Amino acid sequence: MNLKKSLAMQQRAKERIPGMTQLLSKRPDMFSSGVWPAYYTKAKGVEVWDLDGNQYIDMSIAGIGANILGYADDDVDAAVVNAIQNGSSSSLNCPEEIELADLFCELHPWADKVRYARCGGEGMAIAVRIARAHTGKDIIAFCGYHGWQDWYLAANLGTENALGEHLILGLDPAGVPKGLAGTALPFRYNQIEELEAIIAKHGNNLAAIVMEPTRNHDPLPGFFDRVRELADTSGAVFIIDEVSAGLRMNTGGAHLLYNIKPDIAVFSKSLGNGFPMAAIIGRGEIMDSAQKSFISSTMWTERVGPTAALATLKKHREKNVGEHLIKIGKMVQEGWSACAENAGLQISVGGIYPCSHFGFTHEKPQHLKSLFIQLMLEQGFLASNLCYAMYAHTSEHVNQYLTAVEKAFREIADAISKNDIEKRMKGAPSSTGFKRIA
Repeated sequence: MNLKKSLAMQQRAKERIPGMTQLLSKRPDMFSSGVWPAYYTKAKGVEVWDLDGNQYIDMSIAGIGANILGYADDDVDAAVVNAIQNGSSSSLNCPEEIELADLFCELHPWADKVRYARCGGEGMAIAVRIARAHTGKDIIAFCGYHGWQDWYLAANLGTENALGEHLILGLDPAGVPKGLAGTALPFRYNQIEELEAIIAKHGNNLAAIVMEPTRNHDPLPGFFDRVRELADTSGAVFIIDEVSAGLRMNTGGAHLLYNIKPDIAVFSKSLGNGFPMAAIIGRGEIMDSAQKSFISSTMWTERVGPTAALATLKKHREKNVGEHLIKIGKMVQEGWSACAENAGLQISVGGIYPCSHFGFTHEKPQHLKSLFIQLMLEQGFLASNLCYAMYAHTSEHVNQYLTAVEKAFREIADAISKNDIEKRMKGAPSSTGFKRIA
């Protein structure tokens, strides 16, 4: 494959952009430096074209989960083009934000009011600010990954790696005020005793309990009922982070499937099918506390985000997109397992079906991941050990992909047996966690 332009652009990025990209999950070293194309010229449906004109079927991260319908969806894009042609912003407010609020409250009868931002990290920061304003308290008990903001990274102040079990290793809290130490306290999913211990020690100053509804596992019976009970008894605001899970399995969010009863829920990521949008929805009395604090931004009033979200949610509900994503993800997970067995490889498979992942059971898993990425690129697939399902994915796409996976797995098994993994690699081993890029 010719990647001359793609690799040259990566060198330019290193010189001009600290950290190379705006999102850790899109850095080429997270895949395989030297073979991952990193930049695109065009994306449509499930296809992506890189700077050198190579065309791929994308069975990887789907815009890191943002493009839930598929790239450049005709219906969403048509609505956005119309909004742009009629003015994407002005001195007045767009009525679409009211229509979107009505739709959110229709989908979530427990919610009364809505505020907006343009990305998940902002949305979660707003939710935490509202909770602190409402309760007059400081401490946040949390489970899961919730973004880059100070309130969250404060968990790593003065600790070894408190966030290490919450998706990303090595998150250095450099630049986070040291005065925030002790204000964000982690507990693990389904480990209710850890939350109980936090509340026993800090319950009088607990502003919020923040959780993802799911990432890799289903909740144990009664787990979220107990979380709700602990929030009530401590006076904390119960916040559900639907940034990653939202719209994957249904239109309203995973918390509805699990009968979770939050005070606030935050949506972003896939909400605008690639257009920036975030929504913070919640119970009226709690959401009104947003007016106690200064929460305001010019770009939260533009028209494209709400328009894209409306079009995405309406199509998502009409087409029952969640059901399709589950079907595609289930095919992928079962296919990975079958391909590995056929090749004699040991892998672990996990994640909810629409956000699947696998790992190589080997002493050099990141080398094998890099080799897998390389072998899949050579067969015309953007692929990693992650697969985010899109509505544009079809069973035929999955079948083609799994044929390529089986071929790649067989070569990897052969490389293991002949002990020449690194000799076959054209790029660097995949990186793990957060680290400075040279």
